[in-house]
Amino acid sequence: MDSEGNSGTSTPSSRFTTQAKTADDILSAQTVGLVQLDDFRKRRADAIDAKEREALESGRATPASATDSSDPTFKPSKKKRKTVKKGALSFGNDEDNDSQTPTESLKSRSSTPAATKEDKINEEDDSPPIKKRLAANSNVGFMAKSMSKSALLREAQTREQLRKDFLVMQEAVKQTDFLLPFVFYDGTDIPGGQCRMKKGDMVWLFLDRARKVGAEVGGSDKARREWARVGVDDLMLVKGDIIIPHHYEFYYFMVNKTIGYNGPLFPHSAEPTANTPLDTSATAPAGGLSIPTAPSKTSKAQMQSPAVPDADLEGFGDDSNSTKVVDRRWYERNKHIFPASTWEDFDPTKDYTNHVRKDVNGNAFFFSS
Repeated sequence: MDSEGNSGTSTPSSRFTTQAKTADDILSAQTVGLVQLDDFRKRRADAIDAKEREALESGRATPASATDSSDPTFKPSKKKRKTVKKGALSFGNDEDNDSQTPTESLKSRSSTPAATKEDKINEEDDSPPIKKRLAANSNVGFMAKSMSKSALLREAQTREQLRKDFLVMQEAVKQTDFLLPFVFYDGTDIPGGQCRMKKGDMVWLFLDRARKVGAEVGGSDKARREWARVGVDDLMLVKGDIIIPHHYEFYYFMVNKTIGYNGPLFPHSAEPTANTPLDTSATAPAGGLSIPTAPSKTSKAQMQSPAVPDADLEGFGDDSNSTKVVDRRWYERNKHIFPASTWEDFDPTKDYTNHVRKDVNGNAFFFSS
């Protein structure tokens, strides 16, 4: 069988036929007569493999390579992949590089050969990124200055000195005398007089002095002398409509400016005044509960010649009816009756200015203004 007759071309002239043998030509040249199907498939696979190896060796595997083979000096350009550098801070460099790369590549395509383009890409990849310095944040209103160790030490010493000065001033204020007029109350107001107290004294000390004043000033008045027999634990201090516990200091209400239903509970100054002692080392002895007895000559002399006259002290001339000394046993028996039904224990967390006053049954009171 002639190989040219089985080439598969319709033109008899060899001038218009390809000179390269196809896989079918190789298969027909190796196959003569009738063969088995398996043998035919094996020979066909061998012919196709041989044709592919021949095409790879000759460099004509694709049409594009055939056109490029006309220029033996041509080398396919390889685009170098950019490597991401770790640890570098960037504020917008990536956007600038992305916006500049297309324009530069367009210019290189129109004005330079392929080899120059490859060199240019390599140069751009090797160039280090532009680093921008970090500037101060304009949104921060105040930036604290760094302080040296000596400055920090001076600041700590200043704070400690201010703390000590405040404690000295506070102790001086606590030693300042003031007057507290009061009445005994058992359903009716019984004039009790006034007590000379210090702003740092506790409430129980005032109650102890109040019952002694009742015994000393009462004289032949039996109603007053009866109050001297009541123990301090059975006495209550009612300021306005608020029952003040025994363990509170008067200074606590002054420094916090505590306000009750009818205004400040103790509207005395928490700052040094003209009557504040300069030397607080010689403080008054903190005596405990005492038994009321007849006043001695020494106590009478102290009462007659005080360091500061009563008229110059804070609290002189205040209304005594707003400060009541009450027997707790009487209160327990009559707390459902007005005005004892309006009294309540002092709560430091409550705002008495906006609080609705209610009785023990939860009924709101209506007071005329």
